[in-house]
Amino acid sequence: MGRRAKRAHGGTGDDTGITPKRAKNAVKVAKVVVPAAVPALAPLLVRAAGALREAYDRQHARRLGIDVAQLPEYSGRGGMLLARIAGAADGLTQLANASRATADDREFVTRSRGTLEQLTASVRAAERMPAARRKAAHRAVGAELDTVETEVLRRLGIHAPGEAP
Repeated sequence: MGRRAKRAHGGTGDDTGITPKRAKNAVKVAKVVVPAAVPALAPLLVRAAGALREAYDRQHARRLGIDVAQLPEYSGRGGMLLARIAGAADGLTQLANASRATADDREFVTRSRGTLEQLTASVRAAERMPAARRKAAHRAVGAELDTVETEVLRRLGIHAPGEAP
């Protein structure tokens, strides 16, 4: 039955059955019931909200590849990039400390650390930019970071699929 047919038979045409009158009645009932129920439910609601927030934080930290305690360091719209930069910095440290690291590897580490510092500053500066400029800056930082990460992995002996060793 279409909307016009429902209206002709006294219905509103809404599939949900919610009308302005029903909504007003629900609000009136809620104003009476909720204040009476809230004191008893408040501790439960607070615990549920805390557990929900903790689960969200764990998921967000896992997605960034960091520990939950480090989340404040990687907040904001550039948080994912900052976490990637930190991961690349860890990779550079491992490369520098590797027993088979060459002088060329150590020179690359030194150059790349400077690049990562510039990328970090760029991400932090982009936080205050208008959305379009911020997104463009983040794309540029991401592309540069891809290059550094790829080279770190290559020098550590890890090659991408289809890439010659």
